[in-house]
Amino acid sequence: MTEPTQPAVPADPSLPVATHVLSPDGLDLLELALGGGADWLPPAGTPAGPVTLTDAENTPLAVAGVPGDESPRAVRPFARAAGPHWDPALRRGAADVRAGLPADPGGTVVAVVVDEAPTRSEIDALPGIVGDTEHVLLLVPAARRHPAAGQVGAPGLVRVARDLGTSLVERVETPPAARRATVVVVPWPADAPDGLRWPDVGARYGAARTEVLAAHRSPAARDAVARLDTLWSDAVADLYPEAAAAEVVRAADTARPRGAVVFFTGLSGSGKSTVARALAAELDDEGRHTTLLDGDEVRHHLSKGLGFDKASRELNVERIGYVASLVSSHGGVAVAAPIAPFASGRARVRELAEAAGAFLLVHVSTPLEVCEARDRKGLYAKARRGEIPEFTGISSPYEAPTDADVVVDTSQVDVADAVAQVRAALDAVAG
Repeated sequence: MTEPTQPAVPADPSLPVATHVLSPDGLDLLELALGGGADWLPPAGTPAGPVTLTDAENTPLAVAGVPGDESPRAVRPFARAAGPHWDPALRRGAADVRAGLPADPGGTVVAVVVDEAPTRSEIDALPGIVGDTEHVLLLVPAARRHPAAGQVGAPGLVRVARDLGTSLVERVETPPAARRATVVVVPWPADAPDGLRWPDVGARYGAARTEVLAAHRSPAARDAVARLDTLWSDAVADLYPEAAAAEVVRAADTARPRGAVVFFTGLSGSGKSTVARALAAELDDEGRHTTLLDGDEVRHHLSKGLGFDKASRELNVERIGYVASLVSSHGGVAVAAPIAPFASGRARVRELAEAAGAFLLVHVSTPLEVCEARDRKGLYAKARRGEIPEFTGISSPYEAPTDADVVVDTSQVDVADAVAQVRAALDAVAG
């Protein structure tokens, strides 16, 4: 969503006017704090006194710094995305998880942090780590920021943890012992601040003891993992003479898959950003080099200072299209989610993108009345009162595309189904 906004003033007049926009890491910390998983660590630059904490779309999520109230107070629920690490059954707050454990664990609950794909070394060590405990919490850290290239992200770690949980339960040999292995997704910033430690968090979740599984990796396994990046090039060097090996390696380094631009368009509140983020996360999980160009974040950086008249909107969309085409030209997938209300601007993006790779236009066709009803920031109400000029769908037109490759209505399908439809179309044009 990239509509003009007034200085953020919460709908509740009892809330403070001062606001602070949280980074993805800050959102992870806030979610952890609201769930009772860690003490709140105020973000740098927060004004003294009560402050409303918002996401990048300026949606108020919580109030912090209220005198006499050390913990942040929730205002609205967080927006959720798709993928196993967003499963509500797994992404539970510490207080909720703790409530389902024995009131006095007495050492009967062990938390095991699964922050890397475990090798056989850690799997072999796991029975000794958990001992005879009846309750094992498998804590999977999940950051909103995308993992570094080559790293297993939160979706993959959740799948690994589920498999570990099954194997732990199956290893209970003597009835009526009934070990419980519970997978819990823990919001965890990619750049964790000082003072945020797994033993403390594990204790909040009800564990008497917390172990990081990767810390039990044997030296031999650690060395083998470190050498993984060179295994292929070492094999090439053994197979080819030096000059030929260099050329084989060079050719492999320059090989790139066909890039693509997936361009979402739709009204503010249509759900396009949510579907775009879920799609980007799924592609990342599959090892595709994906860049997410969300409309609001682009407005804060690439198009900072632009207005909301037609010429400014067209320039903003063209800038997004240009950056997306650069990503595509290098074999990556660019996922963009501006409102892009005008057909002429979208046509320019298509022209740029198709010159670089595959292009997919996705129209998120959620009806205006639904978008207005689900508005989390009260922008439509302000626009109808005349407080926000040039607001798409109210005081500025939205030209619904007639050339969309995919049309989804998020009032009729959920996020997972919408992503599946876009993926099927993307696979057809880009493989």
